[in-house]
Amino acid sequence: MNFPATRMRRLRRTEALRSLVRETHLHPGALINPMFLCPGEGVRKEIGSMPGVFNLSIDEAVKEAEACAALGLGGLLLFGLPAEKDEQASGAWAADGIVQQGLRALKRERGLDSLVVIADACLCEYTSHGHCGVVVCDGDHYEIENDASVALLAKTAVSLAQAGADIVAPSDMMDGRVEAVRAALDAAQCEDTPVLSYASKFASAFYGPFREAADSAPQFGDRRSYQMDGANLREAMREIEMDIAEGADMVLMKPAMPYLDVIHAARERYDVPLGAYQVSGEYSMLQAAFARGWLEPERAMMESLLSIRRAGADFIVTYFAKEAARVLG
Repeated sequence: MNFPATRMRRLRRTEALRSLVRETHLHPGALINPMFLCPGEGVRKEIGSMPGVFNLSIDEAVKEAEACAALGLGGLLLFGLPAEKDEQASGAWAADGIVQQGLRALKRERGLDSLVVIADACLCEYTSHGHCGVVVCDGDHYEIENDASVALLAKTAVSLAQAGADIVAPSDMMDGRVEAVRAALDAAQCEDTPVLSYASKFASAFYGPFREAADSAPQFGDRRSYQMDGANLREAMREIEMDIAEGADMVLMKPAMPYLDVIHAARERYDVPLGAYQVSGEYSMLQAAFARGWLEPERAMMESLLSIRRAGADFIVTYFAKEAARVLG
């Protein structure tokens, strides 16, 4: 039926009507708060390019986790800044690594059971060269050695699971790493630990602020030989399909807003739990606009998250998690 018999605005007249017929909903339990753990005590160092986000010592991270639990957030995603780095990323898989220490501290605390604690399993924060794998150099030419990197990633995943991670999340984009991680977890009697694969992680300009936060910028070259070309949707579907076949229990899209079509395509095609990561650059550019008065902060923040949810994400990793949860009540 057409106008005037059909009037679409009838159901937009009041907030109560709009709420009643709203198709897509956000709730705090679908939001994951990233945290950057660093050595020391009483450390709460704001990241210059990410207002409101901090490098946290473990004692401060526990306080942050308590605030997240009180707000009803779904979980945390942990990254680490080790005291020292080397070419083998030994801080990533060390039993006393910074994230391993953080996991044990969080699991000792009462009142945090509502939070799912996810540990990022990558090497870039721990390597002296800043790449996500083992580097082999031949003069001026270098390669990221896939299979040697996968072995270290599997070792890292086991270490994180044994330290208490509820979920391990390989984010490196090496070929075959999900299968290796799953096999290593099972062999270590961590067969109940789920794998959240960064199955579709694009080589993006939007990661810049994160590299300041995690001190993980490559010292040479870039990551385009292992992270995906942003032009390729069909390739993203192949990556997801392969990771699910290798044993991924959940998948994550990264970045989110510039790749809403990828999220939507994955949701239409796959039935596994699907998350999206609203990355540092997405957060920082909105914060910059807020600081200049160009955008209304609350509305723009919530609209950005709603767009990701509407595209098909079951859960969202976002630096807005706490602020959004306060808005959602």
